[in-house]
Amino acid sequence: MLIIGIAGGTGSGKTTVVNQIVNQFHEAEVGIISQDSYYADTSNLSYDERTKINFDHPRAIDFELLIEHIKQLKAGHDIKQPVYSFVTHNRTGDVILTKPKHVLIIEGILIFTNKELRDLFDIKIYVNADSDERLIRRLKRDIAERGRDMNEVINRYQTTLKPMHEQFIEPTKTYADIIIPNDTYNTVAIDVVRAVINNKLKV
Repeated sequence: MLIIGIAGGTGSGKTTVVNQIVNQFHEAEVGIISQDSYYADTSNLSYDERTKINFDHPRAIDFELLIEHIKQLKAGHDIKQPVYSFVTHNRTGDVILTKPKHVLIIEGILIFTNKELRDLFDIKIYVNADSDERLIRRLKRDIAERGRDMNEVINRYQTTLKPMHEQFIEPTKTYADIIIPNDTYNTVAIDVVRAVINNKLKV
């Protein structure tokens, strides 16, 4: 199994890059796991308490479960991936049965902050984007998909997103094997990654 980690700040375009990489492959060959599915279980907290959690800090992620699931997939076992709701700030209780694939892509803002997880990646990709562009994308997504209002998103960006990005996410760029600037469509970087995947699938 070839394991690829794709990191970058919130709204950097990681999902777009993932789609560009996998759209030429059969879904039976390439699997995708999002860090967002592995926010820690907060069932012991009230909704008001959950809204105060700093979800952009590494401690908000259940890295132990994510690492365990990746190792199980690599060993050829199915996993039950948790389902997370950004509306309730908690896991839903549902799971997604996920089967091993030849290629596994892990994407998320904080995945390079954990050394044990980082060491599982055969290829590490960092998607780089202008901070203003990332804020605009985050505004549009959170308002349209997560029921937030503009003031809430901007306040969260200023108080947690930006400082957490500067403290935890931006420094992990140094671990990347490939940095993709996402202000333009970078066909060369995408083609390089596709070529590596194709070589793996031929083995």
